[in-house]
Amino acid sequence: MVSAVCALMATGTGLTGCSKEDPDAGTNGVGKLSATQIQSRTQAAARAAGTVHLSGTVVSNGRTYKLDMQLAEDGGTGSVTSEDSTFRLLRVGEQLFLKADKEFWTHEDGDEGDGAADAKAADKLDGMFVKVPADDPVYQRFSGFTDKDVLLDGLLTLHGKLTKGERHERSGVRTIRVTGDAGSGGTLDVSLEGTPYPLLLVRAGDAGTIRLSDWGEEVPLEEPEEDEVVDYGQQLPSS
Repeated sequence: MVSAVCALMATGTGLTGCSKEDPDAGTNGVGKLSATQIQSRTQAAARAAGTVHLSGTVVSNGRTYKLDMQLAEDGGTGSVTSEDSTFRLLRVGEQLFLKADKEFWTHEDGDEGDGAADAKAADKLDGMFVKVPADDPVYQRFSGFTDKDVLLDGLLTLHGKLTKGERHERSGVRTIRVTGDAGSGGTLDVSLEGTPYPLLLVRAGDAGTIRLSDWGEEVPLEEPEEDEVVDYGQQLPSS
C-alpha cells in the first residue's frame, strides 16, 4: 500500500517525499550494526544458547571431516565421517563413547597393527559403544567434536578485515552476511529474526562449510545400556 501511494504521488504530483521500505523493518536490528558488532553479538548469542545442531564439513590438519552433531552444555551426540570411515560419538559429562565398525578399529592408527590380535579386538568392538579413557589419544582426538564451546569458539571466527555484506535468506529466515577479507577470511550468515544466531559459516581457506540450526532445542543425552558398551579400562587396544 505504501509503495502504491508513493508511486501515485511521484507520478501525479512530482513529490519525492517517500523512500524505499526499510530493509530492517521487523528484524532484530543487527543489520544496522557494524560488521564487528554483528560478529560480537552472534558470538555472544551462540555462547549463551544451551544447544545447537551443527552439520557440514570441517578441514583440519589435512583431513576432511563431515559432521552431524547435536551439542549441549554437558555433552553431545552425532556422527563424524572421516575419509571412508563413519563413526558415532556420544559424550555425557566427561564420559566419551565411540561406536564404529571393525574396519575403523583395525586401521585407527593408520597401519595394519598386529594382524590377528587387532582383528580379534576389532571384532569385539564392531558396532559397540566403546568407553574411551580420558587419557587415551582417541579421547583427545575426538572429544572436541562433542564440545559445544570448543567447536563454536574455533569455528565462529572470521579472519582479516570484517565487512557487512548483503542480506540473504536461509530456510525461510532473513540473514545478514559478515565477510572477512572480501571472502578469503570466511563468511558468516547471521539471523535477522529473533536472536541473532549464526546460521551458515563458510570457513576461510576452503576449510569447510557449517550449518547451524535448532538453537536451544532439547538434546537428550543418556549413556548407553551396559550391554551396548565395551570398557577397556585405561587404554584402548589400538592406542
